[in-house]
Amino acid sequence: MATKPRRRQAGEGGISEYATKAGPRFLIKYPVMLQDGAKRVVLKRGFKSRRDAAAQLRLEIGKAETGAWVEPTKQRLDDYLAQWIAGQRLSASTLSSYRKNIRLHINPYLGETSLTRLTGAAVDAWMRTLEASGRADDRGGLSARTVRYIYTILRSALSDAVKHGRLTLNPTDRSTPPSPSEARPPEMQAWTAPELSRFLHWAEARDPDLAMGWRLLAATGMRRGEALALRWRDVDLDAGRLQVRRSLSTVKTKGAGEQLVEGPTKTGQARVVDIDADTIAALRAYRAVRGSLTLDLVRDTAPVLGNLDGTPRHPERYSRRFVDQVAQARRALGEDQLPRIRLHDLRHTHATLLLAAGEPVKVVSERLGHANAMITLTVYQHVHPGMGRQAADRFAALLRG
Repeated sequence: MATKPRRRQAGEGGISEYATKAGPRFLIKYPVMLQDGAKRVVLKRGFKSRRDAAAQLRLEIGKAETGAWVEPTKQRLDDYLAQWIAGQRLSASTLSSYRKNIRLHINPYLGETSLTRLTGAAVDAWMRTLEASGRADDRGGLSARTVRYIYTILRSALSDAVKHGRLTLNPTDRSTPPSPSEARPPEMQAWTAPELSRFLHWAEARDPDLAMGWRLLAATGMRRGEALALRWRDVDLDAGRLQVRRSLSTVKTKGAGEQLVEGPTKTGQARVVDIDADTIAALRAYRAVRGSLTLDLVRDTAPVLGNLDGTPRHPERYSRRFVDQVAQARRALGEDQLPRIRLHDLRHTHATLLLAAGEPVKVVSERLGHANAMITLTVYQHVHPGMGRQAADRFAALLRG
């Protein structure tokens, strides 16, 4: 004679049998405590055997007792991401970047998936698709660096879902994004001192207005956005220093176009940068020429490197102007006299030349506005050709006394 199943105690849940056209099935029910403190009984149907039902019941009761139980939801990932991004406290440019990548590279592939049904395997398949054919212009795949960046956006959003009780586990914990070595940035380029001097002399003869910007970036190591946000009130020509307080960036919003937005520096900290006598003299001459056009261009609130109508320069167009001028200079001076670099590489050039000359890493780090000197050491491990030989010769000279 079969024994009846033991009657479960309060809080243990229960198993019930019910009839279907396909045969008997079992359901489980168990109590849970919701985030607002309310109690609820949850039902799950469709188990083909009492054994399967009992195993799932034990699992669900364990989750409920440890606080790991998550209320089932049919919310789609794209709906959740829209709610998540609306609550983020990030800079305007970062928010714009996140929204763009969610719109172009996450929602079209994973957006319709239920938040609770997203798996590590699905995340892996999505990343491999991005690497193979993820470009929005249909011209192939995205770089490992870009895929890893997009992955970090999704991972951050799903981590918040776990923190707020929307998910039990973050599926990105079970996925394999491109490694840091695969996602390393493009090889850094930097000019030698003669190459930089050669270019600046050529640029000053051709377009003194633009040349002032190239000189200022090379002489201070400022980021592009920091230089374009610089105002005359931030520059003390008598003391020979300037204050980097803010940064200019572009923010693109779907349906609202593009805007130039001023925000804090990358680290959120202002810094003071000393400038050399030649750059001070160049700035005085530059300011005098601008003031002769209209006093509005040299008012305290006017951007130092602004357009002649007093508006700030567009960061991306400014970079393109530099690339165009480098191309022209290479044709004029000879390609072997001037390697091709980007505008951001003037910052690398500044740091590399100072470190090669023996300037302490801490000083260079403070000029660049790095959060700490370890970042400077990590980024600037490269050296110009010949520096290794100089070090070897210097060591030999020490031994010879």
